[in-house]
Amino acid sequence: MELQTPSLRGPARPGTAPAGHRPKPEAMEVVLGQVEQLPALLAVSRSALVRDWDSLTLDRALEWARYFQHLHDRFRARPLLREALGRRLRRSQPFPLLGFPTLGRCPQLVGLALLENRALPPAAFRRLLRSLLQSPGAGAGPEPRGPEPLARRKAAARLLALPRRPPPRLPGPEARLRAEAQLLLSRLREEEQEMREAAGQLRWLCGVLERLPQPRAFQVVAAALAVLEQERGAGQAGGGSRDGSGPGGRRASAAGDGCTAGLLLSWLLGSQARFSAFCLCLPCSHLAFLADRYSQLSRSYLDLLTDWGSHLLYDPLQGQWVKSCLDKAGLSWEELRQRFSSLCQGSTLLKEQTQTALKLLRTQDGDFKVRGVSVWTDLLMEVGC
Repeated sequence: MELQTPSLRGPARPGTAPAGHRPKPEAMEVVLGQVEQLPALLAVSRSALVRDWDSLTLDRALEWARYFQHLHDRFRARPLLREALGRRLRRSQPFPLLGFPTLGRCPQLVGLALLENRALPPAAFRRLLRSLLQSPGAGAGPEPRGPEPLARRKAAARLLALPRRPPPRLPGPEARLRAEAQLLLSRLREEEQEMREAAGQLRWLCGVLERLPQPRAFQVVAAALAVLEQERGAGQAGGGSRDGSGPGGRRASAAGDGCTAGLLLSWLLGSQARFSAFCLCLPCSHLAFLADRYSQLSRSYLDLLTDWGSHLLYDPLQGQWVKSCLDKAGLSWEELRQRFSSLCQGSTLLKEQTQTALKLLRTQDGDFKVRGVSVWTDLLMEVGC
């Protein structure tokens, strides 16, 4: 589908009606049609089409973003109208991660997309920075809602990214993948607020992830789990929570993140075939990192490695372990050795867990101490647990 630039003529901002006032059907249909422009606005903000933008076009794009935020604030307490807006937005978009809560984040989403877009002309870029650094809500409260915190975080990220002070990185997730993971986590947290039942949240998560190509879905889930762990570690190191509240708030935040991680793990471990494909898709270092942080995943990962190892046979002519069925998914001897070795290089707890599992398997296999008889004996000798 060819990308079209949405009409960036300034939106007619609806008047401030009383909270109980119901918009006229024809007025509501106009609003619904305007909401359908949101995916196009976000897509164009990330595309090369912005190379033709001048300052006036940029101002109109930011005005549209603020208008969508205004719609969110106006209709968020109106369940029927909120659902109508969310339904129209989901119908108009080519991907599944947008919904009614996205309207409230439009200035941040559009601003971030344009900040990352190198096709934006210098004059428009300078105009964007001035707009983001303005504080229209200054003096109105301790936490202004404008996108200026985004600009400050972006500036800090640029400083941290200087070659002399490279930021610490978790294994794997590049910038775009990390952004997708954070968007998924944000939507999961919003769903948790709007939908109290975990079963409903899990159904929503399944619907989202199953519409993504499988390798990408696995990468996003792995990145989301890594981001959750990083946020948890940062909160513990800083002695505070994301919202700056006290100990009770920290416990609530940790509990919420635990539920979010639990949903991701439930989807991942809910199907043996899915989890097997996930483990085959990711590098062993990423899996060891996640296994070190999530005990539920580490147990399932060790069980899967055990299953794969049990299908290896020793070939005396080649003097090595080979797959018993070459046409089935699984690991070669070298791949299995690398994965167990990676687990043994993790924390002391993960290393001991891996060592205990291998010793138990060796005992069940006859407790042989010579090579070529038991794959578990050979693994213990190789990985040095």
